[in-house]
Amino acid sequence: MNNTNPHTFHIPVMGLGYTIDSPIKVSHFGIASVLSIGDDILIEKIRKHYCQLYNFDYHEIKGDEENHRADRITSFLNLSKEIIETKFTELKKEVFEAGTDLTKYFEILSPDSVLFALYKAMKTETNKDKKEKFQQELKAQMICGNIDVNIMSKVDNPTFAKNKTQLPIEYNDAMAALRGYALSDVNSSIVISAGLNPRLFAYFESFPDFLPDKNGEIKKKVILKVSDYRSALIQGKFLAKKGVWTSEFRIESGLNCGGHAFATQGDLLGPILDKFNEDREELIQEIFSTYKEAMKERNKFVPESPYSMKFSAQGGVGNFEEHQMLLNSFNIDSVGWGTPFLLVPEAVSIDSSTINLLERCNEEDLYTSSISPLGVPFNTVRGTTIEKSMQQLFEKNRPGSSCPKKFLSFNTEFTEKPICVASRQYVHLKIQSLDTSNLPEKELERQKKEVLEKTCLCSSLGTSALIDKNIETRAEGEGIAVCPGPNIAYFSRTFSLKEMVDHIYGKINILNTKKRPHMFLKELNMYIEHFKKEVSTNFDPLNKKQLNKLKEFKSNLEEGITYYRSLFSTWKASAFENSKDLLEELHTQSLLLKAIDIEIAIA
Repeated sequence: MNNTNPHTFHIPVMGLGYTIDSPIKVSHFGIASVLSIGDDILIEKIRKHYCQLYNFDYHEIKGDEENHRADRITSFLNLSKEIIETKFTELKKEVFEAGTDLTKYFEILSPDSVLFALYKAMKTETNKDKKEKFQQELKAQMICGNIDVNIMSKVDNPTFAKNKTQLPIEYNDAMAALRGYALSDVNSSIVISAGLNPRLFAYFESFPDFLPDKNGEIKKKVILKVSDYRSALIQGKFLAKKGVWTSEFRIESGLNCGGHAFATQGDLLGPILDKFNEDREELIQEIFSTYKEAMKERNKFVPESPYSMKFSAQGGVGNFEEHQMLLNSFNIDSVGWGTPFLLVPEAVSIDSSTINLLERCNEEDLYTSSISPLGVPFNTVRGTTIEKSMQQLFEKNRPGSSCPKKFLSFNTEFTEKPICVASRQYVHLKIQSLDTSNLPEKELERQKKEVLEKTCLCSSLGTSALIDKNIETRAEGEGIAVCPGPNIAYFSRTFSLKEMVDHIYGKINILNTKKRPHMFLKELNMYIEHFKKEVSTNFDPLNKKQLNKLKEFKSNLEEGITYYRSLFSTWKASAFENSKDLLEELHTQSLLLKAIDIEIAIA
């Protein structure tokens, strides 16, 4: 394992607002977290809040300024960095006594870390001079967690000037967000999710911070969130051709995650991680070969060996055993713990009513919905206030959102300028069109339902952070969307930061008493349910291409089950005492998958 961070976990991005200020909350404890820079309107409001809280001068960056999106992001990141550095400096001035943040910094470290061992040695040292020397060494080795950022590569809408003329592509949403990060003072990483956007990827080389300096150092690193080995290779090589090195691949479960769920073609996380583990050197060398050629063409410094490339994983991890499994069995550098942190107000921005909803939710309350305007399955929970708000609008015969932010405006079915499929304008036009379509009644109702269930996520995924900070929400409304993964069902109260981190490292167990499936088996179950849905909703009769796709999906699931059967059989009882239970559950899931043959035949 190659990890210079003090922790073996990170907090991934959650929604637009839940981790918007997580770096400010946890970086001084050495914990890395990821904030979304997708919503510059939200960012500007949060920046104003923190300027007032820490007595910084605040000068509004207005939305009618041409470069406002990038400028807002740059300013907020610079402010975050300044606040974190101040908090870290103050923390290091504290003494090693119970209750201080300095002591907390070390108490929450992994028991296996070198720094924690040094801390334990300091605590037991009785010689005053030696103890002081230990303390100086401990403080010298302290580092902050990264202020990492995330953008969804495909959310790259064009923007328009006051006179409604389209601005150059550099002002598109994703492009401007990248520029805002690139021109900031932070030294961290940008996480790119949602796949390859050639225009955006090409834009990276415009900024020196993503390229090696004269000493071969890279100030700002690129992390690619991927769901399989092939996409990692394609995206990594594309960036390499632009002279940009991928410093980390963040491998995420296709379905067992929070937020948008980008399902694979039946490929499961375990076999995917195994592929990365087995072929990581081949992946690094192939990308490095492309990178060297690109640097030669640009007459740039060509390193003799590849820069560091890390591999992290996330998606459904919920206990110490799974955390250690990912680190040790698959040589993962860092594990993403997202959903459980929604119950840690010290680490995220979340309002009390949403916390209460998450504390009460059961497995049956959590589902993969079709509410996202992106047309991608979206993990959510029943009973959100945005769900109620959309229903109230429907009952008032005003379905759809007023669309105050327009970040997901992609549709040009009825308009020349793109609009969002969750917007009131689109819903009205689409329903009107369907009413004159002469579709069979059953199909008409199905399509209408599909139109009406789309929800405004641009605003509702950030509103919780605003309400938490008592910031006005006139433009956004008070409807809140939240996007936990299924894992939230096994955590039933709020936790302190120390409690959650102690749980991650196996010092305590904070899971509730509900029977919790292993993360791999939970994902398998979700894929089988997804497969059932794919079979039942496919066209009737199936054409050859559709049938082959379903067969491939099923074959990949069967291969995954075979892999897990072998994996679970080799685990020692000391590591996983319930390996017999895992194999029995795997057998049950295998039977469920086999039963779907009948449905395919009927279809």
